[in-house]
Amino acid sequence: MTTVFIISAPSGSGKSTLTRELIERVPGLRFSVSYTTRPPRGQEQNGRDYFFISREEFDRRVHNGEFLEHAEVFGHCYGTHASELDRAAKEGFDLLLDIDVQGARQLKARIAGAVSIFVLAPSRQILEQRLRARSQDSEPVIERRLRDAVAEIRDYTLYDYVLVNREVATSVETLVAIVTATRSRRDRMEQQIRPILESFNNA
Repeated sequence: MTTVFIISAPSGSGKSTLTRELIERVPGLRFSVSYTTRPPRGQEQNGRDYFFISREEFDRRVHNGEFLEHAEVFGHCYGTHASELDRAAKEGFDLLLDIDVQGARQLKARIAGAVSIFVLAPSRQILEQRLRARSQDSEPVIERRLRDAVAEIRDYTLYDYVLVNREVATSVETLVAIVTATRSRRDRMEQQIRPILESFNNA
C-alpha cells in the first residue's frame, strides 16, 4: 500500500534540504520528480531535479489528463505525472512530493490518505535571510516571494502537520517520526498483523 507524503512551504523555508535529508534517512521512500516549464537553475539536471518541458508540451499533457496535480507558480507551470505514483506502487515505495499549496489541495481531494506537511520558517525576517543567502533571486523576485509567502501561510489549515523549521536536524527527525507513525497505522499493518494472529490461532 503506497502512501503519498506531501511537503509544501514558502520559498526559502528549507523544504528542499529537508526532503533530501528525509529521503536519505528513510528507506522505501521515493521522491516524485515534477514536470515544469521553467528553465533549469544552477546545477539542476533534467530527470533528476525536474523534467523540463515546453509550455506547449505541458498543456498537451494537461489536456490528456496525465497529471495528478498541476499549478502555475511565478509564471511557470508545475505538475506531478501519474506515472510517478504508479511506479512507486509497483516497486512498493511510498511517494514524497515537494509541491505548492495549489497542488497539495488538488492531491488531498484526489488521493485518500495522502499525508500533508507544511513547513514554515520561524519568522518573516529569517525567511528573508534564507532567501538572500541562496543568492538565486533578484531583489524584485525576493520581494515577490515574501509577499506570496503570506498567502501560502494562510492555507496552513489545509495540512495535517505544520513544522516550524528552526534547525534542520530537529526538523528532519520530526519528518522521520511522521513517516514512521504513518506506516504504523492499522490500515498499513493489516498484512503483517494477519500472520501474527494466525500464529496464535494455530497454537
